[in-house]
Amino acid sequence: MHHIMIPADKARRCADAIRIISAEAVDRANSGHPGLPMGAADCAVALWGNFLEFNPDDPRWPNRDRFILSAGHGSMLLYSLLHLFGFDLPMEEIKNFRQWGSKTPGHPEFGHTVGVEVTTGPLGQGFANGVGMGIASKMAAERFNTADFKPVNHYIYALCGDGCLQEGVSYEAAALAGHLKLGNLIYIYDSNSITIEGKTDLAWSEDVEGRFNASGWHVQKVDGHNNDQIGAAIAAAKAETGKPSIIIATTHIAFGSPKCQGTSGAHGSPLGTDEIAATRANLGWDSAPFEVPQDVRDTCKQRVEELKLRHASWQRGFESWHAANSEKSKLWDEMWHKHLPANLTEELLAAVAGKDGATRALSGTVLQKVAALVPSLVGGSADLSPSNNSDIKGAPSVQADNFAGRNLHFGIREHAMGAVINGMALYGCFIPYGATFLVFADYCRPAVRLSALMKQQAVYIFTHDSFFVGEDGPTHQPIEHVASLRLIPGLQVIRPADGVETALAWQAALQYSGPTALILTRQKLPVISRPASFTPDDALKGGYIVSTPAGTPDAVIMASGSEVHIAAEASVVLAGRGINVRVVSIPCLETFLTQSAEYRAHVAPAGIPRVALEAGCGQPWGRIVGCDGLFIGIDHFGASAPDKVLAEKFGFTTPQVAERVQAFLKK
Repeated sequence: MHHIMIPADKARRCADAIRIISAEAVDRANSGHPGLPMGAADCAVALWGNFLEFNPDDPRWPNRDRFILSAGHGSMLLYSLLHLFGFDLPMEEIKNFRQWGSKTPGHPEFGHTVGVEVTTGPLGQGFANGVGMGIASKMAAERFNTADFKPVNHYIYALCGDGCLQEGVSYEAAALAGHLKLGNLIYIYDSNSITIEGKTDLAWSEDVEGRFNASGWHVQKVDGHNNDQIGAAIAAAKAETGKPSIIIATTHIAFGSPKCQGTSGAHGSPLGTDEIAATRANLGWDSAPFEVPQDVRDTCKQRVEELKLRHASWQRGFESWHAANSEKSKLWDEMWHKHLPANLTEELLAAVAGKDGATRALSGTVLQKVAALVPSLVGGSADLSPSNNSDIKGAPSVQADNFAGRNLHFGIREHAMGAVINGMALYGCFIPYGATFLVFADYCRPAVRLSALMKQQAVYIFTHDSFFVGEDGPTHQPIEHVASLRLIPGLQVIRPADGVETALAWQAALQYSGPTALILTRQKLPVISRPASFTPDDALKGGYIVSTPAGTPDAVIMASGSEVHIAAEASVVLAGRGINVRVVSIPCLETFLTQSAEYRAHVAPAGIPRVALEAGCGQPWGRIVGCDGLFIGIDHFGASAPDKVLAEKFGFTTPQVAERVQAFLKK
């Protein structure tokens, strides 16, 4: 089915509609960014009107082309496109741009507005998310496509700006995309040479064409207001299957505005009533405010009707493929629905039964079992897989010539890693993980935050989790990182104490609809002795009783991860001194705090002195310990020495902990 390109005059009318609607919506809100939508409208119409494959009636269609507005401040461009091309975004929502409860927030939000593929705004993130989607699409195609039918053969498109390309995350992601030869990526760079402070030459004189050529991309340059040039460039990009493509489109910010075109003021300020009137006159636009002329509606509707026929054709092909390929169709259903086996708990616990060791190593053991049970699971490390224990053994590496693999290699690019696994999670089909040292969580934190904001099932494996890293010294010893990650709303932070808790941490990550950070040790840990009454559900509640004396305890010691066994040992020392304490493991503070008041009181009864023990900063523990409790932790950077020396110097030996608890109870 061949598409007849929208003629330049009709495309220009559609682009002008976007310019006017965008300017009016920003003006009505008295807040927003009119410049990008007005400048990039021609590129957007050339793409959406001629190439982008979608169906507004089936917005989550697996084989749709993905469109990412990486330059998320230009959100009115995307909202205008969604409205014009038949998505459920009525003009009332456009009029309520940036207002409470509207479907048109200041920056696009995934899950909030139909047709929005990614939450964008922090510049460069969308660029890198697209690389993740491109990887996921290539991996899905390798798993499902047959000679008779290709259920996955779409493209990933993105519109990015000067800001996206100046942010370092785009460099990291572009290098990875070029290495993997992602020919399914087609990016349009809205090159208007304007940033908030003025012309880009204030701080930037980079040869963007040279940079992307060096990264292995297919590069073209066009006049971003010439419909025919843009269309020809997109067609050429689709024909180049061995490289990702970037189209450098030279545009004028706020195109059509007599006073604001080409000015930095148009980036983030309303044009104003008078200038909108002047722009209307300049563009020959005489429709009423927020009114789309019938000829524009007809052009867009005709394209949508054509796309619906293409969608229906795919559906028919897919149904035949699904019926004829039992193994592939079973895998398709398992992966797209993120199927988990009913006996997951038993399988994961059996993998580590009776085993001691560093939780990073125990996690690696559990990972092999998860990979065998859950085909959706894929991932890799920022060049640290031998230390993170993050390889799926026996599975090939994902490379340009082998997307059938499961082990990703992100290179030393933590920030891109986080954004790429977000893109893979958003794409669907996969449960991705990324691994590095906990201290380098800082390098990918912006992406971790967006995982939480978008409620995406991304798993972060953070190993080498405390000053017990030892000889590498304070640069590699995370002190504040667990506490700071706990501050991200919706991020499940789990610090397991042994194999049992590590297995259940993976289960929690697989069952959680948002992101999880697994906080794992470098050093070996003993198996925790638990009461006969212990059940896996106890640990999955985020906190549970490890041991307790007969009668009412004198104190409750709570700990996570590598400090649980220290607390247990200290309780034995204290018992010898006539002080009876309850030991509680808190692998996940956030989950424990969501439990009922009754359960929390059962674990840590009111009126009994509370102590918390963790090899890091203790602020979030205050919610459990209270003002009168004791936190034994560390509020300074570490030092280079063997871990056992550091334990003594920093007060984390069993006798030292026992002394601190005893002194606290005597107060």
